[in-house]
Order: sequence, then structure tokens, then C-alpha cells
Amino acid sequence: MPVLRVPSWLTMAILTLCGMVVSLQQTLVIPLLPDLPAILDVSADDASWLVTATLLTGAVATPIVSRMADMYGKRRMLLLSLVVMTVGSLIAAIGGNFPAMLIGRAMQGFGAALIPVGMSIMRDQLPREKLAGGIALMSATLGIGAALGLPLSGVLYSAFGWTSLFWSTALVGAFFLIAIPLTLDESSQRSPGRFDVLGALLLTVVLVALLLPLSKGATWGWTSGQVIGLTALSLVCLSVWVPLQLRMRDPMVNLRTAFKRPILFTNVSSYFVGFGMFLNGLVTTQELQVPADTGYGLALPVAVAGLAMVPGGLMMLAFSPISGRMLNRWGGKPVLLIGGTVMALTYLWRMFNNDVLWQVMLGNMLVSLGSAIAFAAMPALVMATAPRSETASANGINALVRSMGTSSGSAVVALVFASLTVTVDGVVFPSAQAMFTANGLGVAVCAAGVLMGSLIPARGHHEKDDDGTSAGNVPARSAQEAQEKVGS
Repeated sequence: MPVLRVPSWLTMAILTLCGMVVSLQQTLVIPLLPDLPAILDVSADDASWLVTATLLTGAVATPIVSRMADMYGKRRMLLLSLVVMTVGSLIAAIGGNFPAMLIGRAMQGFGAALIPVGMSIMRDQLPREKLAGGIALMSATLGIGAALGLPLSGVLYSAFGWTSLFWSTALVGAFFLIAIPLTLDESSQRSPGRFDVLGALLLTVVLVALLLPLSKGATWGWTSGQVIGLTALSLVCLSVWVPLQLRMRDPMVNLRTAFKRPILFTNVSSYFVGFGMFLNGLVTTQELQVPADTGYGLALPVAVAGLAMVPGGLMMLAFSPISGRMLNRWGGKPVLLIGGTVMALTYLWRMFNNDVLWQVMLGNMLVSLGSAIAFAAMPALVMATAPRSETASANGINALVRSMGTSSGSAVVALVFASLTVTVDGVVFPSAQAMFTANGLGVAVCAAGVLMGSLIPARGHHEKDDDGTSAGNVPARSAQEAQEKVGS
């Protein structure tokens, strides 16, 4: 299929909207969770697997598909992820029962690989002056989708029923399956060698055995045999996987690249920032919805609470061009530190200011702003150090680490909320002390992210990648040639 000559803004738009779809489909089902047991005739614990399945497959697919993108073609793997996600949406919409929805939700998790692969395509195809803005915008989709998905799902569910959530993602996925072959070139960059099947299988076991206890630990009990056994299995497999990767000629994950100081500290910082970003949604939802008798709640209906969270997502979208200019002017490390600092200071302010609606909304918006700034810096820092032939894989690992941060945030906050409670009219809610503790936890994890970011080696005014150009620039061609290639 011939590729149309398109301007660079359209390339950015196509890839960014792909990222938006991924973020939306991850959150669309969450407002349905209270109703799904009745809809599907299952228990509440079974219904929660519809979220866990997407988390697990997304975590596994991200590093594996990203590695395959470096080896076999980035556009090809982008389309493969979209096909799996779209077919999963159709299975969930048509099946109408719990097994079909579980399979569909698991397949939707493959969409998580779209974001790191999309960023690596941007590195190959965008001119240098547009790349930072594109990275910032695509990074922001993580928060934008999370903020917009909740109210959007409520509207679709109320107007057209629960299947409309899956039909909508299937239709959007089908659109991109047509648009991408028409507008995006396949990258000429390839990582040589054979795919590490054994490394991929061991990594799958490590991730599933680690993330499953984080997701289900509150239900199973943190000292239960399932949690202890799976955690032990993850550690054993990890102890086998790491030496294997170091010995392999063509490893699943190039640990020597991953352990380079700039990438290592960027990834560790990403874990804490991801934790802090996810914590924002959990705390804000409680503050908006729980009864006023808890001592802090605003008792807003679900739909109104969802709308109150929309400005946070819009803040990320509106600020992404500014994040791109900050990257071009100062480089990745200062931008990461600024974003993390904004988050930490906002959580500190929220510990003492959550009594009225404007304070809750402002706190949500400022944490979202800090997240947008920090998330824009992470892929730029990774691509400044990773070889061009490993761009997708390195971004995939960074995305995986961020998702592990969000999973850890969910588990830790759930433990805090379950430990510090208050009863109102016979119903148990997190107490005001739980909210204070959760916001204090936000200060701590965001400060840890800033500390880890400060350890990233400075590389001058702009980070340089392996071909000596500014991080993320198109390889071995001039800016004019890049402009001609994308038609801008």
C-alpha cells in the first residue's frame, strides 16, 4: 500500500491518537465494575479480573512487542498491536459473557505497546525541531486518557449500554488500521539477530508472578500462600533471566544498555513518578465522592466527579507543547526534575488543603501538570543514550517500569485505605487520616523520583544520542531531508 506524503503534524497526530486510544480503553471499564457482577452473573472478585487481565497482558506485551519492533519493523508491530487490541474489543462486544469479556480485555492489553513503539517511530520520522513536542504530546496521553476515560465511559454506558465501550474502541482501532499504512513509512532501522524466545518466556513468568500479587494481594491477603508463592517464583525466574540476558548475543532486553547510568536512573525515577501519577487519581476520586461525614469528602455523584477530573487531563494536553519547548531549551534532566518537584510540592499542599471543590480540582490539575512535564522528559532521556537500533525496546522497558510504579501505587494505597477507615451509615470509607497519609506518600515518592533524576549524568545543554545529534533526531539525514520525507 503506497504511503501518502503527509506533514509532520499529521504523523504526530496519528501516533498521539493511538496512544490516547490505549489510555482510554484501559480506563473505560472501571466505572462499570460495580455493575459488572450483575451484568455478567459473576462475583465482584471475578469482575476485577477484567482490569487485572489488561494490566498483565499489557505488562508482558510492552517489552516483547517493543523488542520485535526493533527487529522486524516498528510500523509492522504497531499494526500487530492494533489488530490484537481491535479483535479483543470485538470479542468482548459480541461475546456478551464473562469468558468472552475476559479474553477481550486481555487482548486489549496488547495496545500498551503502541506508546513506546509510536515514540520510536517519531524518532525515525520527525524532523529534530518537531520531535520533542511529539514525545511530550504522546507522553501526555497516559494521563489524558485516564482523566477523560472515566466520564466518557459513563456517558456511553448510560446512553448505549456496556457493549458500546467495546464497539467504540473497535471502530477507532479499525480506523487506525487503515490510516497508519497510508500515512507512516516503515522504519529502515533494524536490530540484527534472532529473537530471544527463552528470554521472552522467562520475562513473562517474572512479570506475571510479580504483578499478580500486586493486583490481587488485597483480596488474597498479603501473607497468603498465593502472594508469597508467586513472589518467590518471580524472584527465582528473575535470578535465572538476568544471567541469561547477559550471556546472550541477542538478548530479549539488553541489560548492558538498561544499566547505563542515564537510562538506569531515568527508569528508577520513572517508577516513582508513575506511582505518584496513579496516586493522584485514587486520592482525587475519594475526595470528590465519599460522604461529607468522613471529614473530607465532597459527596459528588459519580458523573459530576468524573467531570471534575477532566481539567486535569486537559491540563496535560494543553501543556504538552510547552513541555516540548522546555525539552528543546533545557534538555531532559532539568525537565524531569521540574516535573517531579511540581508533583511533590503539590502533594505537600494537598495534605492541608482538600476541604472545598476548587482545592481538590487545583491539586489534581497541578499533579497532572507535573506528570505531563516529567513524562515528556523520560523517553527523551532514554533515547539520548539507547542505540538507535534499540529505541523501541528501551522505550518499552521504560514504559514497563512506569506501569510497575502505577501497579505498586494501587497496591500500597489500597493497603492504606483499608488500614485507616471510618464508618458512615454502616459503610466503611477511608478516613481523613488515610487521605493525609496518602498525600504524604505522594510527597515521598515524588521526592524519590526527583532524587533519582538528580543522579542522571548531565550531558550538556541538549542530550546527544548515538549518532551525535540531539536526542531523538532523525538518523543520518539533514533536517531538510527529514522535512521533505514527511512533507512538512
